[in-house]
Amino acid sequence: MTGVRILIVEDETGLVSALRIALEREGYAVDCAHTVASAGEKLAVTAYDLVLLDVNLPDGSGFDLATDIRRGRLASAPKILMLTARGGLNDRVRGLDRGADDYLVKPFAIAELSARVRALLRRDHSEGTAVLTHGPVRLDAARHLAWRGGRELPLTLKEFSILRYLLARPGYVVSAEELLEHVWDENADPLSQTVRVTVGTLRRKLTVDGEDPLLETVTGRGYRLRILAATEQPV
Repeated sequence: MTGVRILIVEDETGLVSALRIALEREGYAVDCAHTVASAGEKLAVTAYDLVLLDVNLPDGSGFDLATDIRRGRLASAPKILMLTARGGLNDRVRGLDRGADDYLVKPFAIAELSARVRALLRRDHSEGTAVLTHGPVRLDAARHLAWRGGRELPLTLKEFSILRYLLARPGYVVSAEELLEHVWDENADPLSQTVRVTVGTLRRKLTVDGEDPLLETVTGRGYRLRILAATEQPV
């Protein structure tokens, strides 16, 4: 799975905080909304991969928001995981009929939620394999590990997410704006140098001791993983 953006739609601030911490530890970019209106505004401008959606919200129903998403009334068409204390059969059926992809009843264990998030994000993604490779670079998304040859790369979460995103697009130029959209959350400052700095540290970790450079800057356009010549490919 490449860079992933998740929206939490939930009005319980304690639960929102716990979910955000857990998901960010797994390398996801996470935004939050506490009302249907706020969620609709975010979904209209941001392409989320997954929405964690509570049913009972202060200004409306999560069921109705799920319907709007599935009917194409919003710009984004993410997976939907409904989170609710309403665990009756009729409620679960209603949620799934309204467009939810999965349904998790409160209270739940964070470990179970994380597993369901991973399962949903694997669906319908051609690049969803757990292991990505390009030349001497190998990344194991499930274990959050990456190597160049036999050397393990000591990556931060953001560096890992950038590498994962680029590995799914070898040879393609990815702009700083695209990385901000898919790897960072809504609090990232688009005018800051955070992308340039993070890519720079990733480049240095990928290339040490005279190794051939793999991550290059395309002036005025962005960054890409260099396509390797046949002689540079690992045997």
